[in-house]
This record gives sequence, C-alpha cells and structure tokens, in this order.
Amino acid sequence: MRRVILAGGTGFVGTYFEERFKNLGYEVKIISRQEGHISWESHTEIVEAIENSDILINLAGKSVNCRYNDKNKEEILKSRTETTRILGNAILECNNPPLLWINSSTATIYRHAEDRPMTEENGEIGSGFSVDVAKEWERAFFTFELLHTRQVALRIAIVLGENGGVMTPFKNLVKFGLGGVQGSGNQRFSWIHIEDLFNIVLFLREKEELSGVFNCSSPYPVTNRELMNHLRQAMNIKVGLPSPKWMLEMGAMFIKTETELILKSRWVIPERLEREGYKFKFDKIDAALEHILARTD
Repeated sequence: MRRVILAGGTGFVGTYFEERFKNLGYEVKIISRQEGHISWESHTEIVEAIENSDILINLAGKSVNCRYNDKNKEEILKSRTETTRILGNAILECNNPPLLWINSSTATIYRHAEDRPMTEENGEIGSGFSVDVAKEWERAFFTFELLHTRQVALRIAIVLGENGGVMTPFKNLVKFGLGGVQGSGNQRFSWIHIEDLFNIVLFLREKEELSGVFNCSSPYPVTNRELMNHLRQAMNIKVGLPSPKWMLEMGAMFIKTETELILKSRWVIPERLEREGYKFKFDKIDAALEHILARTD
C-alpha cells in the first residue's frame, strides 16, 4: 500500500488531506504533538514512518492568528524551522526515502502589493516579521540537498474550505452585519480552494521533473471589497458595515490577533503551476464561495 506522511496533519488542511488520501487508498501516518500520532520527539518513529513512504507533506506550524509578542514570535518561527529540520534529518537516515517532500511555505513572503501581481520569477520578497519567518522556513527546507527526494515548497495563499480556516470568522462578520470593506478595501486577497490545494499535490506527484517553489493561489485574486461583496451575495445578506483601520486595530487587540492578516495586500499569481498545465477547479471566488457555503449550510 502506498503511504503518505502528514507532518502537522491534525489542522484544517491536514484533516482534509488525510480523508482525501485515505479515499485514494493511501495509508496515512501523522506526525503531531497531539496524542495518538507519531510524536515530534520520537526521531526513530519518524524515520521508520518516512522509510519506504511515497510522499512526505509538512504542514506543521503554530497558527499566526495571535498577537505578535516575543513568545508567540519565537514559537511561530521554531514550529516551522525546527520541524522542517527534523524531517530533513530523518530523510537523510532513510535507506529508501520518499520520492517527494512537499513543505508548506506562505504567500505572505511577498511584499504588500497593490500595484502589480507577484509571481515566483518576478515577485519581490517583502520585509517584517512574517516575511522573515517565511524566508527562514524556506531556507531550512532548501538547506537539505537530497539525492533521491524531490523538494517542493508551496507558497500557499489563504485556504478556503468548509470545515475551518478563515471562512468561520468571515461568515460571522457577514452574519452580524459587519461584512463591509475592511480598511481601504483595496488590498488584494489571494486565496485557494482547499480542493485545488490537494489536487496540486497530486499534480506535483505526477510531474516528476518539477521541484522548487510554487505559488499556490487562484489565478484570480480579488480585492477585499470584492471578497466581502461576493460573500454577502452568497449568504444573501444585503448590508455590511465597513471596518476602518482604527476599528480593526482595536478589535485585533481584543481577540488577540494581528490586523496584518486582513490588511496586508497579497497579490499572488500561480504562474509556474499554470505554465506546467495545472487547471484550477475553482479559479473564481464566486464559484468557490458558493461551493463551500452549500456544503456548510
């Protein structure tokens, strides 16, 4: 039986991936800090799981939905870089390592962009804490030079799906009449449907000549204004009050998060995937939202 290893596989994306891989007949092993799975502390078990596996997918990392104080910053960085190093060192010990290692990265690595889209080739790397984390994450990954394992880093945009992620807070905002523009409303919202994210993994598994960095985002990002408008339409709610920046700053402190998650303009295009022939199932935001809401309501 083919085997896939999901490192950090108990979250929103990992849970979806586990179900989909099992439906395809894969044996799925999960590395996690949660009980009942392979522990990050057990190097021997990690090596044994990875040995003879087909795909290793690393989704590990503390949620960035928190205040960026020193303690959280350290945990956000270490939870990404240290898990990546643990997996790389485990692969080096395998006699029959996986053919493909996919490591999460983030579309947040690019600068705030309202002027032009960011591609893998022509995107400009930004600055600040989130960007520094993304750079260290990718550096930890590509430091490993593996002879028998392809390495792919996915710069993932905001993932939309029915069982978690950002859809829950966005739906609540709209439901309670706060589904208007946030900040200027001009900031770009780069997104990807969770089904496309999974299909991209299958696509890269088949394309054995591909490695390196790939932007994982719909080819049609929208502005925040367009996003909230589509969401109100999909939920059949006509009015949504705007949230100016000062209100978002106060709210972010109250719920212990950062406004960057809403206000940073992520304008990311999946140039490499499209050039290699990947066809998105959900490329437009209206179809994606309708599909997700139909499965949750």
